[in-house]
Amino acid sequence: MTARADLALVLEAARFAAEKHRMQRRKDADASPYINHPLALANILVSEGDVDDPEVLVAALLHDTVEDTDTTVEELERAFGSRVAGIVAEVTDDKSLAKEERKRLQVARAAHKSNAAKLVKLADKISNLRDIATSPPADWPLQRREDYFHWAKQVVDALRGANPRLEAAFDRAYSDGLASMRGAA
Repeated sequence: MTARADLALVLEAARFAAEKHRMQRRKDADASPYINHPLALANILVSEGDVDDPEVLVAALLHDTVEDTDTTVEELERAFGSRVAGIVAEVTDDKSLAKEERKRLQVARAAHKSNAAKLVKLADKISNLRDIATSPPADWPLQRREDYFHWAKQVVDALRGANPRLEAAFDRAYSDGLASMRGAA
């Protein structure tokens, strides 16, 4: 693909994700627009992970569409290609399973993901930790936030080796976030 085609694909993914998530909000007290989260992932990948693979950036923008909207993997494959659809499928939890089982499987399967899926998952965990530390879900007490941090670290520890810069960013978000939450308690 040309640079122009790559850029067009990334922008189309941002438009598609914005449309699919248009009625969704984050769980923070301000009920931020959900699209801020996939945009944050793409920004983390480029700005902090030095990731320039357009299909990884597209997958980051689309990473929650199958899990949290009526989007199917087949729809993503038609619109964005099999590699993007495959990456999204790798990072999508099976919502038919109980929450604790989904969390267990994220840890168990992390090491076996493709490198592209590991990058998206790393950016997702970095973004989530930062959001929980600075504007947590309104109904999450300190213990639940800390539990999320410790579980996210288990997932990321199994992803290590994919991108040292993103792993370092996660480690900073983890330690700074815990210190911030505990200091505010």
